Amino acid sequence: MNIYVGNLSYSVTSDDLRKAFEPFGEVSTANVVTDKFTGQSKGFGFVEMANKAHGEAAIKALDGGDLKGRPIRVNEARPRTEGGSSNGGPRRGGPGGGPGGGGHNGGRSRF
Repeated sequence: MNIYVGNLSYSVTSDDLRKAFEPFGEVSTANVVTDKFTGQSKGFGFVEMANKAHGEAAIKALDGGDLKGRPIRVNEARPRTEGGSSNGGPRRGGPGGGPGGGGHNGGRSRF
C-alpha cells in the first residue's frame, strides 16, 4: 500500500519516516521528496507498506499526529494522473502568448 505523508518538517528524513511507520508493520520503502537541485525537502513523502491492513492502521493512527513538531497529514496515495498536473490535463510550460495571444503589437496599429 502506498501512503502519502504531508506537512512534514523540513528536518524529517526518510529514515524518520520509516521509524514512524515501522511499529505498524513492514515498511518496504520510505522516501522524503526533495528538490533535485537544492536537495531541500519539499515537505512531503511516501511510504510503501507491504500489507494493506497494516498501512490502513498506520494511516488511522498517524494522521494528524506530531512528527518533529508538526502535525502530519497521512492518507492513501492517489495514483499519478497522466501529464502530472492537478487537473488531469497535460502540463503546459513556459510563458503565455502563443498564436493569437498576448495582445501586444509593439505599440503599432495593425491597420
